[in-house]
Amino acid sequence: MTDRRQTPANGRVAAAHLEGEVKADRFVTPQPAQVITFAVFLLARPDGPRDRQLLFGDIVDVYERRGGVAFVQSRKDGYCGYLDEAALGPVIPPTHAVRVRQTHIYPQAGMKAAPLMRLPFNARVSVSDDRSDWHAVNWHGGTGIVHRDHLRPVSAPLPDPAETAALFLGTPYLWAGNTGDGLDCSGLVQAACLAAGIACMGDSDQQARTLGVPLGDNQPCQRNDVIFWAGHVALAEDADTMIHATAFGMITRREPIADAIARIEAGGDGPVTMRRRLFP
Repeated sequence: MTDRRQTPANGRVAAAHLEGEVKADRFVTPQPAQVITFAVFLLARPDGPRDRQLLFGDIVDVYERRGGVAFVQSRKDGYCGYLDEAALGPVIPPTHAVRVRQTHIYPQAGMKAAPLMRLPFNARVSVSDDRSDWHAVNWHGGTGIVHRDHLRPVSAPLPDPAETAALFLGTPYLWAGNTGDGLDCSGLVQAACLAAGIACMGDSDQQARTLGVPLGDNQPCQRNDVIFWAGHVALAEDADTMIHATAFGMITRREPIADAIARIEAGGDGPVTMRRRLFP
């Protein structure tokens, strides 16, 4: 059985490389596009529930455009789904990524002018001039400036996922969210891992199968280990403390690992199912 989250096929269209493996009316070669809004939700169906969220500058492969909705596959994690076609524009290859929880693009007039748009953490931008404190950026339909301290070259990852996760402390819990406006448990882990240059899928069950290497039951936690429950994931700060986006209080919080384990199990969601080490 194929996982529809990772399979670019919907019955009407499918990726050309899937011919003979899935049924579809047409097998197509996708066209690349880029997200040009702050963020856009990726949906399970055109009118369906939210699965994940794509960010400004994310590149997708478009397999179908129909009734204002695009069927796409995200290049950053392979996730497939539907999004508002108006959120897409042509690809401008990104050179930098946002390294703070959020920032703004300002017009060339500078910081006292009204911002042109917000950018979330990990948004990708194309810098055309980096010779001053304000980097000039280009995107589909506009130009502007972003402060240099809010950006990093895409070739310069943030090496400590736990430090990155701490940027989001206090962020509201939001199912399928991936931004400082709101995120969920797997969105937090994915943001921290991708910023570190670690390939990371979108949902916690996918992460539990693919991130790092499994830990034995008797191995103590260390910084940047990933802790999984059925339907939940957290990132260890050290042997005793973790950060997670949780429906408990609907917030991203720091919590003692032992307390979280006891609370989650007492609440009926079961024990820890897996622990994985990002840096063996």
